[in-house]
Amino acid sequence: MIRVVLGHRGTLVRGALAAVLSKESDFDVMAELDRSDDVLTSVRLRPHVVVLDPQLPGKLGIEELCRKLTGRGVLVMVDHEAIAATSMALVKQAPRIGLIATDATTEQFVEAVRDVAKGLPVVDVRLAVAALRAGDNPLTDRECEVLRQVTTGATAQEVARTLSLSAGTVRNYLSRILAKTGARSRIEAIRKAQDAGWI
Repeated sequence: MIRVVLGHRGTLVRGALAAVLSKESDFDVMAELDRSDDVLTSVRLRPHVVVLDPQLPGKLGIEELCRKLTGRGVLVMVDHEAIAATSMALVKQAPRIGLIATDATTEQFVEAVRDVAKGLPVVDVRLAVAALRAGDNPLTDRECEVLRQVTTGATAQEVARTLSLSAGTVRNYLSRILAKTGARSRIEAIRKAQDAGWI
């Protein structure tokens, strides 16, 4: 049996993925989680594969979470429209880290989980090419996460609540983002980051 933990921010999507895997006789879905912190603690269940949403909320960003999930396969589901340079760092961690597009078929998803469990590389070619084109991202995972929240029009206080941070910490992140992107405003920073494929 392939033991699987699912980490996805969307309850409906998470449930659908669990249902797809549960129909297969060789899968055991051990946990469905909606925060990165909970995913990390789920390693005590000794899953073979952890399926992740790269925008999973919590204190740990996707790169850090993947680094900490040693000794097991990780399959990250990436949206073509939201490809970021962060994915380049994940591509370099193949075959332990697999990348699959969110528009993959259920059959492709099931096979990808099986391949990751076997230690085989799973890298969607279109995602890999997009990651290569994105170039080096000067922003950290957490800075990207903060900036993605800001794109929704959220205030520093709202971002702080969503990411379990203090408002002061969020303002510090925003200052660093402006400095790293050379932007004069949040809107300009968002535009530059989106144009570069960082968020």
